[in-house]
Formats: sequence, C-alpha cells, structure tokens
Amino acid sequence: MRRRHTTRGTGPTGKNWAVCAALALALVAGCDSVQEGGTTSSGSAGAGGGDASAAPADGRAVSPLSNPDGTKPGLAAVTGDDRTAARDLIEQLRTKGRGPKTGYDRDEFGYAWMDTAEGVPFARNGCDTRNDVLQRDGEEVRFKSGSDCVVVSMTLDDPYTARTIEWRKQDAAEVQIDHVVPLSYSWQMGSSRWPESKRRQLANDPLNLLPVDGTANSAKGDSGPAAWLPPSKRIRCAYAVRFAQVAVKYELPVTTADRSALARQCGG
Repeated sequence: MRRRHTTRGTGPTGKNWAVCAALALALVAGCDSVQEGGTTSSGSAGAGGGDASAAPADGRAVSPLSNPDGTKPGLAAVTGDDRTAARDLIEQLRTKGRGPKTGYDRDEFGYAWMDTAEGVPFARNGCDTRNDVLQRDGEEVRFKSGSDCVVVSMTLDDPYTARTIEWRKQDAAEVQIDHVVPLSYSWQMGSSRWPESKRRQLANDPLNLLPVDGTANSAKGDSGPAAWLPPSKRIRCAYAVRFAQVAVKYELPVTTADRSALARQCGG
C-alpha cells in the first residue's frame, strides 16, 4: 500500500524532502514516511510466516457462505454474524478416525485436469478444470494465442497468504490448484470405497478447488485442518467453511481433531 508523506506548516515540501534524505544518508531514523511499498509477487504481508490478518480488502472474492457451488471467485473473509452460520455448518460434520493411505493413487480420481467429470459446474465446457478455475479467480487474464481457454498470465489475489501474484505460465508452479479437501485425505476418510465417478467429481468440483500460492499449497500437502491452516489468519474461518462445505456435499467425515480445528477458526 502506498503511504503518503504530508507536511504541515514547516516550509516548502521540497525542502523537507531534502532534509529527510540527508537524515537518511546520515543513518538517522524517522524517514519511513517517504518510503513506498506494495504487495507484489515477490513479497507480501503473508509471506515468510508473518501474520497477514491485516490484508487488504477482498476485492472480487466472495464469501464461501454466498458461494455454495464454487462458481464465484476467491475466498473472502467470514466476519461478524456470518460466523454463527459458519459454526452451524461445521457442526453438521460427522467424525471418524483417519484410515490408512493404502492403495491411494491420484489416477483413482481421474486424470488431471479433465473436462468430463459429470455432475459438477464447468464440466464439458471445452476447457479443462485447471484453466476454468484460473479464469474464475484471476484478474487481467490473458490466453494463449488462438485460445479462449488456456491461461498464460493473470493477476491472483492469493487468499492463503494475502499475496498478489503476477503469474506467468512459464513459472507455472508459482500458482497451484489446491484441493481444499485433499484427495489423499478423502481416500483415508472413505472415498476409497466410492465409485470412481464420485471421486472424479470431488477432484474436479470448483467448490473444492482454489488457485493459491504454490509454496503454501506444497506445505499443506494432504494435511487436515488440525495440522495445517492458511498463513493468513484473516481467511481461516472462510477456509474452514469451504472445507466443511465440501465435506458436507460429499458426505465425507472428518477427524474429531479436524472438526475441532475448523470450529475454532470461526469462534467455536
């Protein structure tokens, strides 16, 4: 955010800038007000483990409570009275112990990223799931020449870290598509017994997909909420709501520890 330097009754503005610059050269503190900064792909309030709770406004992002099918962009913070509705949703979750990962393979959920998973938004629209959600959440989206599907650049306001990422396809891993309820987690909680068609739905449902900072997504892995939460504290209740929305939709239980962790994010 650009910070403004103002001068009150102390002479010409140019003179004050010169004085401040001289002081800076003399290593005297007190000139911070003339610095300029901003959130870019190379730094942010949420990077490096800092608390991003003072993140900027949500912009285009929509609260998950107003986006039950996942077709609207982003993940806006859940605040105020909406936290009561968030806790009510989380209380609907069933719990069970986490089973073994035996037999898990990404291919059990269909190839990534398919356009043919039945029963989910954006299916069979001529564009694969990854590019669908990049278009949904990105701003200033640009496409490959001759295509209205393949995204080659965009600006992403990452909900997990509060970074603004200027993404280019040549640095593809900088933005990754997170399965909010990880596929491996779902496997251990019961999706191993689902028909493959239902697993394909979970893997390609925009409700369960968010383009996010690649480093944060890699750190998450297949962790449940008791083990991993977004670095931005401001967004954690919204993340809890989205996790619960997916679990409720697919009748997927969570561990007792995970349900407790979800409830705490929304004041429960």
